[in-house]
Amino acid sequence: MSDNAIELTHVKKQYDQKAVVDDVSFTVRSGEIFSLLGPNGAGKSTLIKMMTTLLRPDAGNITINGFNIRDQAQAARQQFSVTGQSTAIDQDLSARENLIIFGKLNGLLGQAARERADALLQDFDLVNSADKALATFSGGMRRRLDLAVSLIGKPDILFLDEPTTGLDPRTRIQMWTAIRKLVTNGSTVLLTTQFLEEADQLANRIALIDHGRLMALGTPDELKQQVGGMQLRITIADIKAVPVVSDFLQNQFGSSPTTDDATLTIPLREDAMPSVGNLLHQLQEANITINRMNIEPPSLDDVFFKMTVGKN
Repeated sequence: MSDNAIELTHVKKQYDQKAVVDDVSFTVRSGEIFSLLGPNGAGKSTLIKMMTTLLRPDAGNITINGFNIRDQAQAARQQFSVTGQSTAIDQDLSARENLIIFGKLNGLLGQAARERADALLQDFDLVNSADKALATFSGGMRRRLDLAVSLIGKPDILFLDEPTTGLDPRTRIQMWTAIRKLVTNGSTVLLTTQFLEEADQLANRIALIDHGRLMALGTPDELKQQVGGMQLRITIADIKAVPVVSDFLQNQFGSSPTTDDATLTIPLREDAMPSVGNLLHQLQEANITINRMNIEPPSLDDVFFKMTVGKN
């Protein structure tokens, strides 16, 4: 029995002779949270559709818990559940009624369906609202219910497609807690998200996809190390002074900074502290006000920018 819940080997898919997934290989280990990241149009959705048997790859191989999606698609589908960005719950029913109905659709008998519903209401902190109309539910409650519905059949693998889109920060953190609990209870989670912080917080490993190709694979820390060591991030008060500060940085550190509005970022060598002092002196001489300056390790945002946007 393999330790991998999902295996992709040299997978390709093209439309109109254009490759949208180009020779992608990776594995998702049983019991981990694996995040698929990439800009819009990178090929993430096509990969998910192939892994969930909605599309057939033009070349390569995909197995789900050892079942090949080409000739064992039905068995492969029994291994996973999918939660998308839109909810599948019936708005005219209560949370409990939704769960019981989905339980019966998954083959549970009456009492078993009710017991499974009760357990999921408890797991997702919906007990106090179990019998209320869904019209009274917040967006976060609806997303938690949708996640609970996807777990009725106790799937080994759960595909989560941007599960926290549209949620406020507090509710997003509640969803993170729920996702971590799934893995604690033995599930394997493949997560797509538009929030890099979410992948950084949740994922054991990350695959970064761009233009249909696998650009990087590893833990969040491993990906950050690929970008480089410490970096200087400086935010100035007057955005009009950005070109001047950019020149100062290039002169002191020998490379061009990345710029985001009034914030400039540049990698640092180990012997860079004298140059940082010189920079501060230059900024003072030029009467340029600093709002914030930090020396910090690279973020997942830096990884994303340098490995995708920087290559477009």
